[in-house]
Amino acid sequence: MNANELEERLLQFGVRCTYLCRELHKLNYFDSKHVAGQLLRASTHAGFHYPEARAAESNRDFVHKIKVLLKELRESKAELQYVRYMNYFPDQKTDPLLDEANQLVAIFTATVKKLAVNKLDKAKRLK
Repeated sequence: MNANELEERLLQFGVRCTYLCRELHKLNYFDSKHVAGQLLRASTHAGFHYPEARAAESNRDFVHKIKVLLKELRESKAELQYVRYMNYFPDQKTDPLLDEANQLVAIFTATVKKLAVNKLDKAKRLK
């Protein structure tokens, strides 16, 4: 998957979560409104951070921005799990979003690990 496809995937994840948040807000529970706001921020921020990471000024800056993105994805995942546990909707509505969150977390976790290994390899070569 190339960087443009990843960017699109992150933005689509945010869009899909936004639609879920709209439905959460309509439930009119104070807790569903609260989690809707949290999920909206975290899921959209993940997609907004990736273009920033792509424009990073250094590898260190890139890793930092990806780690911030990863935090937002993990938060989104936890909020989606909360929505599922609260049984606001049938599992069929939240499971695809949870699956996507898991996949995105795995992709960016692997990216951070790969960059850390590359950094160690480079440091060893310089010795």
